[in-house]
Amino acid sequence: MEGASNKIVHRDEITDEAFPDSADIDMEKLLDPESSALDTARLGSACRDWGFFQRTKESTVQFFDLPLDSKNAVAVRGDGFEGYGHHYSRLSKLDWAESVILITQPVQDRNMELWPTNPPMFRDALEEYSAAVTKLMAQLMGSMAADLGVAPAALQGAFAGKRQSATIHRYPPCRRPEAVIADRQHGGAHRRARLDGAAARRRHAGSSALVVNVGDILHVLTNGAYRSAEHRVVVNAERGRTTAVVFQGASVGGMVAPLPELLAGAGGGEAARYRAVPRSEYLNVRFSALAQRKGFLDTLKL
Repeated sequence: MEGASNKIVHRDEITDEAFPDSADIDMEKLLDPESSALDTARLGSACRDWGFFQRTKESTVQFFDLPLDSKNAVAVRGDGFEGYGHHYSRLSKLDWAESVILITQPVQDRNMELWPTNPPMFRDALEEYSAAVTKLMAQLMGSMAADLGVAPAALQGAFAGKRQSATIHRYPPCRRPEAVIADRQHGGAHRRARLDGAAARRRHAGSSALVVNVGDILHVLTNGAYRSAEHRVVVNAERGRTTAVVFQGASVGGMVAPLPELLAGAGGGEAARYRAVPRSEYLNVRFSALAQRKGFLDTLKL
């Protein structure tokens, strides 16, 4: 569905009513051998047509209710990006949000000095959530591989052991929501539980649904078969919003490039639509495109 990549999805539109049945994925059915074929097709349809689908999970975030002094105990240090702060100031404008960004996987890459100890359950909850999302990603990659007609290892290997990060945002109420940027329009780069791979996040308070959206890297890995839908957060004049997002990075042999199994010469029959970018350079290319107000995927098209 060519138009899916041009779709802008506002967070307030992510509701049960807004999503078609094909975008609501039941993981139990997806993993059941007796119903997996049908639900694999539903998963593929959601990735191709929407770039979003839903999965059950709950999360509670209390950190932002703490006094500022407590939050500053884990503030961003020096030129780093992990910790608490107002992170997104590109284009000379601050996003209307305070955030905590933490590397969650691999475990040895965690900087525990920046993991809050208040509220007391924060660390255990985040560790459990990270492990659950890692398991979910592996399951989803296997099902997506079946939909794409490639071996599970081809897609699962692109994500296994790669960096995962958690981003928790609070968007306060704003009396002039039309005058601020809550979270600028973007695709699924390395910021939101994106499958960047991809991303997953709790849909809204009181809901057990987890929204999973296809990110820019997964868009490239599948050679455009799965679409990274542009989306943004909008603020509300009366109420605030807190989101917890896990980003899952990916690469093939250190490169962000279409899976070889999908390309001509490997039985896939298609020419590569996107140029290969070293994973180490990926963020620089992405942020440069953002600063120039260009669509990131457009900079990679062949």
